[in-house]
Amino acid sequence: MSSIYQQVLGTDFHKLHPNIQRRFGFSSVDRIGAIGRGVMEEVWKGAPYTIPFLYIGTWRRIMFPETGRDIPFTIENYAYRDQFGRETVTWIRTFTSSRTRRFDAYMVYSAERGGIVDYLGSHQHLAVDIELRVDDEGALCLRSGAQRFYEGPLGFSFPMALSGIANVREWYDEREQCYRISVDVRNRRWGRLFGYRGRFQVEWQSLAKGEVPAHVRPVREERRE
Repeated sequence: MSSIYQQVLGTDFHKLHPNIQRRFGFSSVDRIGAIGRGVMEEVWKGAPYTIPFLYIGTWRRIMFPETGRDIPFTIENYAYRDQFGRETVTWIRTFTSSRTRRFDAYMVYSAERGGIVDYLGSHQHLAVDIELRVDDEGALCLRSGAQRFYEGPLGFSFPMALSGIANVREWYDEREQCYRISVDVRNRRWGRLFGYRGRFQVEWQSLAKGEVPAHVRPVREERRE
């Protein structure tokens, strides 16, 4: 079975650096996980007026207000089938500074939308369309698009004036022999909101029973895409 990233990128997937292909080329049938451990060289936030929004994000593990340098972190990528039968990849990022913070995301391939939908947070309240491309250095680049908010029977398009556009780049550094990631979230009007950049190594974990660890599963799963 092809990974959700292969399905979207098609032949462009093979333009990725071989180590990036390995990181994003597995699916639930492979019964493996990619566990990255490293250091965030910088975690930053925007102007003071963004702080209340960052604190709100901590309620559902979407964003957080702490900043710093050389912060230990992990990123856990597992592929599994959710309760609706959709191929899903976890992006569970844990930052350990003055306190432990998590940033949870669950990516699914949406046949209806013809691309990837990223559910943000522990309760998958926010569904975000993701654009993928491969840059000239073989990095995987992701850019967020339209967003929808779901809670119980409530569902609506989330206004971009109140949200941010995320640009994520992950690549392999041949010189340092490590993976690197950068995230930059900005609002068209307010500017920089939140972001980080760091480096890590990957350990591959076999899932003998094909089950991902319970701690990376969301509290609830959202059917609406």
